[in-house]
Amino acid sequence: MLPRIPFSKVLALGITACTLAPQLSHAQTSDRKTNISVYYNWLQYHGDLGSEWFKHDKVEYGLGLTVSRYVAKGLDVGLDLSYGDMKFSAPYPKNVQNPYHRFDANVVNVGIPIKLKLNNGWALKEEAFIAPYLVVQPGVFFASPDLYTAQNQRQVAKNSDVYAFDIQAAAGIKFQFSPSVAAFVQTGQHYMFTDQVDGIANKGNINDRYLQHKFGLSFNLGKAADEDGDGVSDKKDKCPGTPAGVAVDLPGCPLDGDGDGVPDYQDKCPTEKGLASLEGCPDRDGDGIRDSEDKCPDTPGKAELQGCPDADNDGVIDQNDKCPNTPGGVKVDATGCPLDADGDGVPDYQDRCPNRPGPASNKGCPEMKLEEKKRLQEATKYIQFEFNKAALKPSSYPTLDLLVKIMNDYPDYYLGISAHADSKGDNAYNLRLSDERAASAREYMLRKGVSADRIVAHGYGESKPIATNDTDAGRALNRRVEFDVYLPGDQNPAEVKYGPAPEIPAQAPEAPKQPVRKVAPRKVTGQRK
Repeated sequence: MLPRIPFSKVLALGITACTLAPQLSHAQTSDRKTNISVYYNWLQYHGDLGSEWFKHDKVEYGLGLTVSRYVAKGLDVGLDLSYGDMKFSAPYPKNVQNPYHRFDANVVNVGIPIKLKLNNGWALKEEAFIAPYLVVQPGVFFASPDLYTAQNQRQVAKNSDVYAFDIQAAAGIKFQFSPSVAAFVQTGQHYMFTDQVDGIANKGNINDRYLQHKFGLSFNLGKAADEDGDGVSDKKDKCPGTPAGVAVDLPGCPLDGDGDGVPDYQDKCPTEKGLASLEGCPDRDGDGIRDSEDKCPDTPGKAELQGCPDADNDGVIDQNDKCPNTPGGVKVDATGCPLDADGDGVPDYQDRCPNRPGPASNKGCPEMKLEEKKRLQEATKYIQFEFNKAALKPSSYPTLDLLVKIMNDYPDYYLGISAHADSKGDNAYNLRLSDERAASAREYMLRKGVSADRIVAHGYGESKPIATNDTDAGRALNRRVEFDVYLPGDQNPAEVKYGPAPEIPAQAPEAPKQPVRKVAPRKVTGQRK
C-alpha cells in the first residue's frame, strides 16, 4: 500500500519547483528571457464510469501556474503546477458490480512542459499576433478522491490518495498583445499511469484519463537588449550602434526628414535633399561645393573660388575676367589680365624686358639705336692682340669701353663674343688661342663692371672662315673677334651662325716657329696671330 501524502505538502512541493524553474532553462524569447503564465483551468473525466469530455455542462474548475524559459525560436521548456476538481456521477445500474458510481477528487499535476512553437521564424514570425503551439508534458499526478456508493453513502477506500507518473499532449494558441503580455487558450489530454482515480481498477487496462482546458494570461519578464539605448531592441534594431540621444524611427534607424540617406543628426541641410559626401547638403551644379556656400551654384566651379568657374585658371572667376584666355601659370591683375609691370603694352609673360618699356616688335625691350648697332658691327676691326698671344693691345681698350657703355645702357641685353683664327699653324693650337682671346675680351669688360652672366665667350679657331685662307687679305679677315648682342631667351647669335663652339683640347701643342721676315709697314685691317 502507498502512504497517503497530504495535499498541502504536494502543493508546497509544486510551488518550490516553480520558483526554481528560471534557473534550469534558457530565455523565453530573444528579448524577454522569462515567461510566467497564470491560468484558469477545468478538468473533464473519462474512465470506467463514463465520459464528460467536451460537455459544456460538465465543467470542473481549477487554477494553474507555468514558468518557462526560451530555448530556441521554436522551443520553450518550463515547469507547470495546476490544481483542479475532477468528479463524475454515473447512473445507478441495475446490476451493480462496481462498489462506487460517483467520485469527487482534488487533482494536482506537476509537469515539465516542452512547447513546440509555430511562430519560429519559419512558419510564422516570432512576433506574430496569433502563435499556435503544441505541448508535450511529462510529469507527476496527485489525486485525493472521495468515493461514493450507489446509495450516495460515502465510503473512503483504504488507499484513497493516488499519485503516479503522467504525460500530457496538448495544443494551444497564443495571442500576443505586446512584447510583454499575451493571452492563451489550450486543450490537452492527460494520461496517468494509474487506474485508481475513480476507485475502479481493471486488471491489464488503464482507463482513467482527463482533459485539461486552460485559459490564461502570459507575461514575458525581463528587459529587451538595447545596446545603443535608442528604445528599440537589438533584435528589431536595423541600425545598431546609433549614438546616444539621437532620435530614431520604429526600426531603430536615425530620423532622416528629407530622405536623402543622411540622418538628421549628421545632416547639415536637414530640410533639403543632398549628398552624403556634402553632409546632406545639395549641389545643383555638381562641383562638390554646397549650394549654400557656392557663389555660382548653377555653374561648376572651384572650391578656392567659392564654386565659381575660372576657365583659364588664373585665379579670377570668369564673370570678372577681362582676359579669359590667359595661358596657364601667367600672373594676372585683379581683372584677370596678364601683368605688365613696365606698362609698354607687352604682358610680362611675353616681355623679355619686363622692367623697361619697349615695343612689341622688339619683344618688349628698348630698341638699340642705329649708331650703337653700327659700332657693335665695326668693333671687330678695332680689337687687336699681341702677336701669337691672348693679351689685348691698348688700342683695343676704347672699343671695349664703348661696348661696356652700351651694355650698361641696355642692362637687359646679353653679349656674345666669338673669336676666330686663320688656318696657319696647328688647328688645336689655333682653337685654344682663339678661345683665350675671346675670354680676354670678356675679362676686360667684366673688370669694367658688366655682370658675368651677361657675357658668353667662345673660340672657334680656324673652323669658321669668312674668306679664303689662301691670301694674306683673306687670312686677315678670318682673324677676327665678333660681338653680338641678343635679348633674354634668345639664342646666342654666334651659335646661330656657327653652331656650338668646338671643345678646347686639354693641352695645346706648342706653336711652330715662324721665320722672321721684314715686311713693309701697312694699314692693319684685321687681326694677326
